[in-house]
Amino acid sequence: MTSAAPYEALVASLKSLRERVMGVNETVISTSDGLLVAADTATVQPESVAALAAASLGVGRRTAAEVGLGGLRDVVVRCNGGYIVVLSVGEHALLVILADEGLDLPGLHRESPATVDRLVSLLSAA
Repeated sequence: MTSAAPYEALVASLKSLRERVMGVNETVISTSDGLLVAADTATVQPESVAALAAASLGVGRRTAAEVGLGGLRDVVVRCNGGYIVVLSVGEHALLVILADEGLDLPGLHRESPATVDRLVSLLSAA
């Protein structure tokens, strides 16, 4: 597999999630320390989104540990114009989902585990 092939497979997985879940508009994969890995974006700066999402995931993990409610599953930020959802992708990466107000959040929670598993597999093969 060439170095371009894993990137293209990552982007294809991101596009597939966008097509399967109503309201998903843009997605970014980054390392857990905020470095951009891949993106399916049109309107945002993916490098900035990656860095900010890593910070929010870190705060979420720390807060979950502090309050003792178990491991962090996701961070959901609801804005006036939509949602930002950050999911762990294994121990060393994360997935950022930017969605409009019509986000099918239950559908996202149904679809995201398979997407995360696929991304973990692709990232470990790269």
